[in-house]
Amino acid sequence: MEKRHNYVRKTAELATQFYINPATSQPNVSGLILAGSADFKTELSQSDMFDPRLQTKVLNVVDVSYGGENGFNQAIELSAEILANVKFIQEKRLIGKYFEEISQDTGKYVFGIEDTLKALEMGAVETLIIWENLEVNRYVLKNAVSGELVIKHLNREQESDQSTFREAETQAELEVQEKLSLLEWFANAYKGFGCTLEFVTNKSQEGSQFCRGFGGIGGILRYQLGMRTLDELSDDDGVYNDDF
Repeated sequence: MEKRHNYVRKTAELATQFYINPATSQPNVSGLILAGSADFKTELSQSDMFDPRLQTKVLNVVDVSYGGENGFNQAIELSAEILANVKFIQEKRLIGKYFEEISQDTGKYVFGIEDTLKALEMGAVETLIIWENLEVNRYVLKNAVSGELVIKHLNREQESDQSTFREAETQAELEVQEKLSLLEWFANAYKGFGCTLEFVTNKSQEGSQFCRGFGGIGGILRYQLGMRTLDELSDDDGVYNDDF
C-alpha cells in the first residue's frame, strides 16, 4: 500500500512538473486523458496530491489493455470523440480517407511531386497533403546556352550530383536563378490552385506509411484523373511557367 501511495504521489508530482507552466503557474495543456490498466489512474484523479489546476483539465479516464506505445495509441482511439479536433486524430482520418481512395481505385488521388504538381495545375486537387519534414528544394534553373528556364525539385542526394545542373543532351550549364524549400513554396502557392493544404507527420502509423510509401506528398482529387491524363497534360514539362 505504501508503494502504491508513493507511485501515485510521484505521478502527481511529475504531472505538475510537465503540465504546469512555472512562469505563469497555469496549465500548459488544454486537456488531459488519464489512461491505464489498473486503478492508479482513478486514484490519481481523486487524490488530494493531484494538482487541482490539472484536475479541472481531465477530459477522460479510460481503461487500456496494453502498456507503452500500444496503450498510448489505444487511449487515443478510446478518446477519439473527445479529441476530435486534435491534430493526431485529424491526421489519421485524413490519410485514412486518402488510402481509401487508393484501395477503392477511384482515380481520385495522386502522389509524387511531379504528378501532384500537374494535378494542381489542372485545378483537380481538393486537398493537398504534405509531410511536414519533406526535404526537397524547388529550383528555377536557366540554361546558360539557350536561356530557357526549367524547374527541378531536388532532394539532398540529387543536389549533390553535379550532372543535375547540366542539360542532359548538350551538357550546357544550368544556372540557379532561384532556390526555395518546396514546403515554403507550397505554403505560399496552394491557395492559387484552389485547394486546402494539410501538413502531416510520420508519427502515426498512417502518416509513416504515407511518408515511406508515397514520398510524403500527394492529394485527394475533386474528380477522377487517370495517370494517362497526367502524362498527356503537357508536352513541355519542366519549362518555367509564370503561373506555376
